[in-house]
Amino acid sequence: MEVNIEKSWKLALAEEFNKPYFHQLAQFVKSAYKKHTVFPQGKEIFNAFDKCPLPATKVVVLGQDPYHGPGQAHGLSFSVREGTPFPPSLLNIFKELKSDLDLPIPSNGNLERWARQGVLLLNATLTVQAHMAGSHQNHGWEQFTDAVIKILSEQNEGLVFMLWGAYAQKKASIIQDDKHLKLKAPHPSPLSSHRGFFGCRHFSKANAYLESRGLTPIQW
Repeated sequence: MEVNIEKSWKLALAEEFNKPYFHQLAQFVKSAYKKHTVFPQGKEIFNAFDKCPLPATKVVVLGQDPYHGPGQAHGLSFSVREGTPFPPSLLNIFKELKSDLDLPIPSNGNLERWARQGVLLLNATLTVQAHMAGSHQNHGWEQFTDAVIKILSEQNEGLVFMLWGAYAQKKASIIQDDKHLKLKAPHPSPLSSHRGFFGCRHFSKANAYLESRGLTPIQW
């Protein structure tokens, strides 16, 4: 099956694209785009991969669903385009960055600047129907993104996985303990951020780990 995705990922995921579940998923997604308003735009479904090739990946930030409001999702977990108001979770991420690394709240929430430095902003489900959180769960995306995480765990070494919230932390079991750093905290959503996301200092911990391995830290 022909999937338009960055070439290093295309090669690594070639087997996955040919599995029956992925064909069924592709049919479901195509049908959903025809019948409903679905986010992100079709050409941005694999944006996280296009902006962060497999060999360049240093950090993985795992989200759950794309944002389901108009003009928000553009294929990178937690990110929004310039000019879009910060969703509450993203604002809390910026607040933690300010507390952790004394960085000012940025003027926009477009996290492509992270992706270009090797931060894979991966949602577990890559599409969603407008105004219906979770509407594209359990159709195959999770199997696909589990395969992505396994490939990252097996083919790379010394990655930082930021696992925020119970949903992301379920993925910890498919990440090799001896090769990577797993950072766990509550989700940055206002519902849970006060339970330990604030003060987790994941950004400075990630950079300390990267530097300990002789890698360039992320300019958050």
